[in-house]
Amino acid sequence: MSAAFQKAEIPNWEDYQMHIANRFIASLFLTAALVVPVSMLAAPAPQTGVSIRVYDKNHKDYHNWDDNENKAWGIFLTDNHKNNHDYAKSSKKEQGQYWDWRHAHPDEHSDSDKR
Repeated sequence: MSAAFQKAEIPNWEDYQMHIANRFIASLFLTAALVVPVSMLAAPAPQTGVSIRVYDKNHKDYHNWDDNENKAWGIFLTDNHKNNHDYAKSSKKEQGQYWDWRHAHPDEHSDSDKR
């Protein structure tokens, strides 16, 4: 009964409902227009180049771990008759042995690997 009473008080009930619906839709569009650019700015930019830096404790320097370093790791494992496994899963001792070997076997990009 109260709904009938409110409907009777508002002369153009359909116009009022349409006005409310338009306001709601307009506020959704406004919110989207404000949120989308902000969310695009907050998204991290894709990384180009080096994604992992590894510290060589024995030589006190950093190396960029990239595809070139991954190939050198494979050569190190082959030269030392070790099973193939990831550098991250190797022991600290083996990592130290690798960096000793790596400093003894630099490639043409060795200066850009150390930073």
